Amino acid sequence: MRKNKGWMMLLTMLLITSLLAACSSGGGSPQAGEEISTDPADIKGEITVLTQRTDIVDTVFKDYAAEFNKEYPDVKVNFQALADYEGQVKIRMSTKDYGDVLMIPTSVPIADIPDFFEPLGTYDELKDKYTAIEERMVDGQVYGIPTVITFSGIIYNKQVFKDAGIAEVPKTPEQFQAALQLVKDNTDAVPLYTNYASGWALTQWESDLPTVAGSVDYVNVDQPNTDDNFVAGQPHYELYKVLYDAAKSGLIEKDPTTTDWESSKADLANGKIATMALGSWAITQIQGLTDTPDNIGFLPFPTNASDVIVPLSADYNIGMNVNSENKPAAKAWIDWFLEKSNYAVEQGGGMSADKSAELPPILDQYKDVQFSTLTPAKEGQEGLMDKIDNEAEIGLWQPDFKKRIIEAAIGNRSESYDDIMKDLNDKWVKARAEVAQ
Repeated sequence: MRKNKGWMMLLTMLLITSLLAACSSGGGSPQAGEEISTDPADIKGEITVLTQRTDIVDTVFKDYAAEFNKEYPDVKVNFQALADYEGQVKIRMSTKDYGDVLMIPTSVPIADIPDFFEPLGTYDELKDKYTAIEERMVDGQVYGIPTVITFSGIIYNKQVFKDAGIAEVPKTPEQFQAALQLVKDNTDAVPLYTNYASGWALTQWESDLPTVAGSVDYVNVDQPNTDDNFVAGQPHYELYKVLYDAAKSGLIEKDPTTTDWESSKADLANGKIATMALGSWAITQIQGLTDTPDNIGFLPFPTNASDVIVPLSADYNIGMNVNSENKPAAKAWIDWFLEKSNYAVEQGGGMSADKSAELPPILDQYKDVQFSTLTPAKEGQEGLMDKIDNEAEIGLWQPDFKKRIIEAAIGNRSESYDDIMKDLNDKWVKARAEVAQ
């Protein structure tokens, strides 16, 4: 495997530093890979936790430390919040000084993770306890555990639905369109806010493809092996038909080109918008802008699939610096944070990676819904879907063709929805023929 040159230089510097420091090591903590004590009586001293949450480091995180100290009174927890988290941590990782506990930067190549992070356990030891631990795993060792598991679908205002006369949460595309029409007919709220102008917000729709497909296999296993990716009746066609139909029927904002992300959150929170297609990470942001946070609800993306599947994805993974001089305290903090802080629900807008944790209250009504991570690509086909997408220049996770769909629906383009889908599918077929052989 060819490694990123920047990380190779960083790794070289780290190894040199390690060699120079080897003779002076204090040995106050287990060496890499050694068993770490979990006995509270053995856990004491000081640790530094790096975080990207500059907004709550001086409030919520201090409360966490106080609660942690009720169980581990002899540990002092220091926090360092970094505004440019990825950039600043990457620089610090050229030395040993990058905290004791930190979020694993997404830019670290998977193969290089053991050079910088301490294993938290084997996959077999942790698979029944935590969800989505495969992403930062090397040779059966888990180096990071998700701090938040996010889910995707429709965030909506319950009071607007009530005022519109929507008796039941819509489940199918037809029911969803009917609900949006009721909002338009009976309230002053925008039925479906696209956030067209932001661009990035439109990419959130792609997250709902597994729900429309009704399969955790579709995205990474079935999709790269089909020539019918945008054909009528197939998941991509049906997914974006919801967007097209809503725009065609005048159920979106009057002028999509003037949308504003920040004000849209407040408008959804306060009943000026009925629905937006977003990930759960936005829920706490929206709830924080209203005196009636319970009015904010979540519903799975409308689908005709027999099995309702809400896709799960991992946020930042928490890990331990392999050079930490207090690994017992660092491990104790990681375990406590994941299992007892409730950070995932209260601050992350998702659910806990801890499988024993209860679902967030916002999901109480969905006991029959399957919340699941996606099946990874077949062996030998890792990255194939992205290669096809890049070759085709479709941009599954880019806003371009989503904007094209909206523009066609509101009459700013002369093409039909089927014209757009045929064009995308032709590009997909051609790219597959070139890449997938």
